[in-house]
Amino acid sequence: MSRMYTIRTKRIYTAVDTGDGYRVLADRLWPRGIKKEASALDCWIRELAPSTELRKSFAHDAGRFAAFRAAYRAELDGNPAALAFARSCVTELQSRNVTLLYAAKDETFNNASVLREWLMQQIERGNRSGAKSVFLFV
Repeated sequence: MSRMYTIRTKRIYTAVDTGDGYRVLADRLWPRGIKKEASALDCWIRELAPSTELRKSFAHDAGRFAAFRAAYRAELDGNPAALAFARSCVTELQSRNVTLLYAAKDETFNNASVLREWLMQQIERGNRSGAKSVFLFV
């Protein structure tokens, strides 16, 4: 039986773990207090982060999360780089986890959780079209 890999989210301030696999910063701005050398990043996808306007209107207010989620998903749907990243995630998931890193304090209501959800939906659509599933939903 082959190992199943997953897309997960994690605060960038949390210690690096070997199980993180492919570490991707999902924020538009570099997180305060984190040195680039110590971040152990494989990729920074700032072009997939919410627009500045959307990020500022959300302001990490859980009451605005539903509207933020819908607007951010619309941004992702209209961003060709997002689909390209989803395809690269499929490749990475064949051999390791993908960890989307974010700086927000809220572990539930943040852009990385929306991006993870969107990526998993895109990959699942590909799976329904006949591709083999390579990850586990957790």
